This record gives sequence, C-alpha cells and structure tokens, in this order.
Amino acid sequence: MPETVESVFAGVVARNPGEPEFHQAVREVLESIGPALARHPEYAEVVERICEPERQVIFRVPWEDDQGRVRVNRGFRVEFNSALGPFKGGLRFHPSVYLGIVKFLGFEQIFKNALTGLAIGGGKGGADFDPKGRSDREVMRFCQSFMTELYRHIGPQTDVPAGDIGVGGREIGYLFGQYKRITNRYDAGVLTGKGLAYGGAQVRREATGYGAVFFADEMLRQAGDSLEGKRVVVSGSGNVAIYAIEKVHQLGGTVVACSDSGGYVVDEKGIDLALLRELKEQRRGRLAEYAEHARNAAAVPDRNVWEVPCDLALPCATQNEIGGAEAAALVAGGCVAVVEGANMPTTPEAVRILGRAGVRFAPGKAANAGGVAVSGLEMQQNASRDTWTFGESEQRLREIMRDVHDRCWATAEEFGLPGDYVAGANIQGFRRVAEAMLAHGVV
Repeated sequence: MPETVESVFAGVVARNPGEPEFHQAVREVLESIGPALARHPEYAEVVERICEPERQVIFRVPWEDDQGRVRVNRGFRVEFNSALGPFKGGLRFHPSVYLGIVKFLGFEQIFKNALTGLAIGGGKGGADFDPKGRSDREVMRFCQSFMTELYRHIGPQTDVPAGDIGVGGREIGYLFGQYKRITNRYDAGVLTGKGLAYGGAQVRREATGYGAVFFADEMLRQAGDSLEGKRVVVSGSGNVAIYAIEKVHQLGGTVVACSDSGGYVVDEKGIDLALLRELKEQRRGRLAEYAEHARNAAAVPDRNVWEVPCDLALPCATQNEIGGAEAAALVAGGCVAVVEGANMPTTPEAVRILGRAGVRFAPGKAANAGGVAVSGLEMQQNASRDTWTFGESEQRLREIMRDVHDRCWATAEEFGLPGDYVAGANIQGFRRVAEAMLAHGVV
C-alpha cells in the first residue's frame, strides 16, 4: 500500500480494535487501489472517510421464549456509505454476529453495490440471535422486538435492509409486518426479499446463487471454456448453495459435493436437489441424513469439503472458510476456478496460493452481487407498483452479472493487471463511490 494509505489502515485498526474481519476487508481494498490513486490523486481525499461508517446503531432486543423466560440479544445496523443511494444490505441473525462482522459486511457491501451499477449505497445489520431450534412464534417475537427499534432508522429512501444468514422469508415477513404496524404505512420498498404475495420480486430467493454461477460462466467463457461437463464442489447447503447447485446443473455442470457445519456429502451422480431441499428447507435437518436416502452417496463427518477434487469451487457458506491448507487441497485436486458465493470466504493466504497456481479467482463483492442486484430490481418494482415475470427478472440478473464481470475484467486490464478480478472489482467499485463522494463535498 502507498504510505498515505498505510497510515489510513493503521488508523482503522486503532479505531476499531478487536475486529479482525473488518480489518481484513479494509486491507484487501486498500491494497488494490494504489493504481487508481496514482492516476487520480484526488481520490486520496476520500480514502479515510470511506473506511468510517456514516452511522452505527447498537440496540437491545428483549423477547420472550415459549417458556415465558425473557431473553436479551444485541441488534446492529451499520449504515456505511450513502454516496450512491440509500443504504442497502442484509440482516444476519447468527450467534457469531458482533459489531466487527457487521462492519466487515457493510464495508464489502459498498463496493458490491457500486459494481451492480444501481443507485444504492452500502450497509449491513443483524443480531447475535440464533433462529435454529426456535419455534415460529419465538422467531416472530424476536423479529417484532428487533424491528421495534430498527424501524426508526430505515425507510425506502434512507436504508433498505434485506435477508442474510438466518434471515429468510419467514423472518422478513415478521419484520415487515411489525414495520407496517408501527408506522401505519405500507412502504413496500423498506425491505427486500419479501414474499411474492406482498411486494416481493421473482428470482430474489435464487439471485445470489444464480448470480455466482452466472459470474463463473462468464469467467470461464472469458478463458475460452464453459461450465459444460465441469465437476463442481459447493460449500454450504443453505439458500445460496441450493440455488447455485440448481443453476450449475442447468448450465451443464455437475455438483458432486456440498456441506454443512457437520461435514459434507459426496454424490458422484450429482447432488439431488429435491432431497437436499427437503432436508434443509422443510425438515431443517443435518446433511448427514442425505446419504441415508441417496444410493451411492457418502457422508463425511467433521471434514472439509475442499478435499474433494473439482474443476470449479463455489464457497457459499461463511467468511474465511478457505484457508491456506484448503487452497492447497483445491490446487492439488485440479481446481481451475474459485468463485465466492459467500462474503469473504477465502483468506488472503489462500488467495495468494490460488494465484500462484494460476487458479482464476472471483471475489464475493463481484461474484455474489446477484442478491443485492435483484433487491435493487425489487425496489424498482415497489416504487412503480409493478411486477416482473420470472423470465424477465432472471434475464435482467444475467445481464447485470455479465456487466459486473465485464467491468471487473476491463478495469483490471485498464490498470495493467489483466485477469486480476480482485483488483478490477475493488478499483471499479472504489472509483465509482469516490467520484460521488468528491461531488458531494466534505460530508
């Protein structure tokens, strides 16, 4: 990093102690933007500001469980940057959530949203609440308490949350219902990821997984290849993973393995999506049960899915799941491309190992932008009280992901870094936000 940028990073670490995920996300961006700062010295004026959230909200979330016991969780909303439009980013309900995680996710969201070309800023939120094992009524009471504080900070022109890990259609419905009740307004555009019955958009549920696969397809096409016949491994078995698997199969590849926190399953014929959905979406069970119902499938407990040989890896679970050892295993297994469906699932060490081995690598801020892209389309439909078909929405998603890929590729080439999708994504996202911030003055 240039000396001036290094001092900015030192200040970020000093002001935000004990938040390694946030430090990692900031360093990755700052290490990439040197060529842009050399060409546009005026951008240096916004570097420090872009690393500091515009607003950070932390609040108590009291709720009552089914036994009548009062529980208390902590809620967060980090409104990071509104230079391009209203803050936009998901809510994560998971025990691991703390301020550093939310800031890392919000910082990534700034550049991800900028890459889509849509008029949306970056933000993120959530709570250290675990919906797993909770009844629907417990989840409802938690969501209502959470929104009772959050509602005063959000709005269609201010901040538009969506779902993330632990926040699906059920949670969004409860959150929206409480927002409507408190405000006495039907602001459909205040949340995205809504059900189709009350203002949701076609393809929103599929968008992040589909989008990552569309990006992977474009990346392979750029290299004169395609997904046809590719052997693919996906981490995770939640919403993003399920729809990534579906789209890989539609485009001619075969997903032979996926995982959850208990290990992974291998099915050489290709993961049976109907069975996976039944296990994860209906029964909310463990992936190990898959092998009990699928002939010739094998469950491997307490092991890492990246030891399975593949052509393409799609990490769709959580941050920092691919470290140095996992990257080395992917290289040894013949992997030619890694495309991040999750947020920052690959450590810096792993990225270096993949790069030295010639493995193409697509960062999450580019590859998993499909979710927020369709959220932006949902906002458009809400504003015009219109509804698009599944086909129209999917085609628009494919066009956006193609544009994101092409912007990253072209920007990397423009700055003499051909094929470096990390640099391309970071520089392109940064300079779009920087131009807007400079135009707005010191705010």
